[in-house]
Amino acid sequence: MSTILTYIAVQNGSPSRSSLEVLSRARQIADSQGAECAAMVLVPDAAAIPKKLGRFGAHKVFVVSNPVFSQHINTPFLAGLEAVIKQVQPSMVVFPSSEGVKDVLGALAIRTGAAVVPDVASFEMKDGGVEALRPVMAAKFMAKTRAESGLVLVSVRAGSYEAIESPTEASVEDVAFSFDEGSLSQTLREVVRATTGAVDLADAQVVIAAGRGVKDEVGKQLVEELADALGAAIGSSRAVVENGMFPATAQIGQTGKVVSPDLYIGVGISGAIQHVAGMSNSRTIVAINTNPDAPIFDVATYGVVGDLYKVLPILIEEIRKAKAVAA
Repeated sequence: MSTILTYIAVQNGSPSRSSLEVLSRARQIADSQGAECAAMVLVPDAAAIPKKLGRFGAHKVFVVSNPVFSQHINTPFLAGLEAVIKQVQPSMVVFPSSEGVKDVLGALAIRTGAAVVPDVASFEMKDGGVEALRPVMAAKFMAKTRAESGLVLVSVRAGSYEAIESPTEASVEDVAFSFDEGSLSQTLREVVRATTGAVDLADAQVVIAAGRGVKDEVGKQLVEELADALGAAIGSSRAVVENGMFPATAQIGQTGKVVSPDLYIGVGISGAIQHVAGMSNSRTIVAINTNPDAPIFDVATYGVVGDLYKVLPILIEEIRKAKAVAA
């Protein structure tokens, strides 16, 4: 029986939402192909993670436990992935399309002799190969790609699939792994995290994105208050990153982060194609802009034509009232 293997990224001790989305899709394909659905985690301590993965359809979980995985460093990460793939011998390995995965996917393909289909919006196994749709030209077009190889590596954009529970008993298998940290030519000394909100942008269920219409500290404070009221992460367009109002880590778009929240609220964002490429997978899009012809309204589920400085205080107040009643 062939195996479809999914890499599970772990954040704060739990599988990331995008990893569970990918695992759910891998389970669907495994069931249709009569294959085994397996997952792998690279962590300092696996703890309860395998049980959570069983809820989303993993028949078997391969665990690589080592203190070196307490932070993402490409060299040991690549070595750990290679160790699992060599032991499992899967026909396909599926990854959430994160920055860390993008860093190593090409090198992993060379080491394992695999074909690669990166950053896809959808994929399936068909006629002995893997077929996928990939956004190109700032997500303006979709390219159909096919790979035929004994092993295919696929990375999937966040929000492309739903994380669907399909409970099964997951067996756990430890993978032998050792790494000499003294062999590293680079050392990770510190990870500096942005202070644009308590919620991680890449895995957030609600995102408030600020654009050029947020002109000053008053506007920025309104965005922060809205994010606090909704428990949201804060993102931004490139324009407000370049003027120094928000850090580069908050940028959403073709040259920034890709987000796929349940709710995206664009505040003062015009909707340039480069930005839309990073948020078009959002399930519900709300746009607030003074220009009724702004391109953001073409992709919005709901649109509010108005001044954010007048709209946001009302919105924040109503959200707080609704939460108070619900409590």
